[in-house]
Amino acid sequence: MVEDYSQRPSADIFVPGGGDWRQALGRVTHLGIGAHPDDLEFMAFHGINECLHGPGIFGGVVVTDGRGSVPEKGVRVEGLAGERAAEQRAAARLGNYGIMLQLGLASPSLEGEARGGLVEELVDIFGQARPRVVYTHNPADRHQTHLAVCLAVVSALRALPAEERPELVYGCEVWGDLDWLPESDRVRLDCGKNEALAEKLNALFLSQIRGGKRYDLAVQGRRRAHATFDDPRTADAATMITLAMDLSPLLSQPELAVEEFVGSIIDRFRRGVSERLHQIGP
Repeated sequence: MVEDYSQRPSADIFVPGGGDWRQALGRVTHLGIGAHPDDLEFMAFHGINECLHGPGIFGGVVVTDGRGSVPEKGVRVEGLAGERAAEQRAAARLGNYGIMLQLGLASPSLEGEARGGLVEELVDIFGQARPRVVYTHNPADRHQTHLAVCLAVVSALRALPAEERPELVYGCEVWGDLDWLPESDRVRLDCGKNEALAEKLNALFLSQIRGGKRYDLAVQGRRRAHATFDDPRTADAATMITLAMDLSPLLSQPELAVEEFVGSIIDRFRRGVSERLHQIGP
């Protein structure tokens, strides 16, 4: 059994509906695992909204305390971490999450072999939650901490018995769009069924918005752009879409290196571009 991360001074474990947090974790059906406060709302809104209006229960895990972000002028780093934790709690209340786990780790602790501690904690979380669906970062993301979390999630899921693994694992976009994905690799997550909630969740993270980064507008704009530019020959099938990778091949093929997995997708993208140019001719 991994050391009880709930006792870590920087951790914050919140059950909006009250009750024992481990029991709440055991009821989760859709689990989002993000690197920073606000990542879940940006990349896993599909699961948040699906559980809000269906039988499932969404649970969130935020790995770091977010103090590495650029604070608004005049805001101390220590204060920033506390504010971001409070914002994440507010999102959990608004989105009716079953549980919100903020592990409070520092980003450097996710580098190299040090990431093993996070993997152990995630194995413990997966063992209790047994989610059917997992949302996390994708392995082509441009943010190093996002990549570290993605790799830790994959390692933790591979450590589980096959029968305890989730049915669906989505690697979602945050830093860097996934509209370059070939058709065969593109997963479309409909995020347009409750735009008002999405806007309210995004707007909660004022510590990031006030400094001049309008994530609230950018995330909604990207979702709308994906819906419109998805197919040039058909009407929009949704008003907002988040794109994701299906990471399940990394679980069914444990010997497959993550870099090789991403490389094969990039190769398909390259071949697709070459084929279209060849069809047009010189």
